[in-house]
Amino acid sequence: MIDISSWTKEYLHALEETFGPRVWFVGLQGSYGRGEATESSDIDMVVILDELTAADIHTYNAMLDTLPRRELICGFLSGKKEIANWDPADFFQLYHDTTAIVGSLDELLPLLDAAAVSRAIKMGACNIYHICVHNMLYGKSENTLKGLYKSASFVVQAIAYQQTGKYYRHQKDLLQVVSADEKIITETFMALKNGGDVHFKQMSEALFKWAQKWVQN
Repeated sequence: MIDISSWTKEYLHALEETFGPRVWFVGLQGSYGRGEATESSDIDMVVILDELTAADIHTYNAMLDTLPRRELICGFLSGKKEIANWDPADFFQLYHDTTAIVGSLDELLPLLDAAAVSRAIKMGACNIYHICVHNMLYGKSENTLKGLYKSASFVVQAIAYQQTGKYYRHQKDLLQVVSADEKIITETFMALKNGGDVHFKQMSEALFKWAQKWVQN
């Protein structure tokens, strides 16, 4: 598996050479950020520059091409002004699931009020509901279903935060605090993540009913 500490040092060196003092924030998301990575895990990097132009996107892409394990690198690239004006409901997951490496997102924390958390739950449930129905009717894709359960796990994190005031980064910890319905969603996501079998009809129906409940809530 990748030595993420050594890889990150090489990444930061390349970023410094490419953008210098324009880098406002760098963070690590996903399984590497949570210490749950496997050999096939993506390397989710969050980079926020003083501003972002189309030319910067191409420059960043060229920089990534020079790094080892390029095929695993993904993440989020933005300008500072865009982040400051991001919908707080969408910013909720980004803030809580990102381990800061350079700089801090804390100055944006006041944006994440109770209304933002509620909206994050509702928006997530609505999106899952829509895509789940579409996939049951038309796509019938197991990969799409797996992706929906991943998205649902993020919504469960927001639900747990709303109910407890604490953000649980690890799914196994969520199981100790969420209700029975959210526990089923979390357990299914964990099983699929670990290579479990997909039971398309059963899992799709369970996800549909769960999302429906939160859309109507």
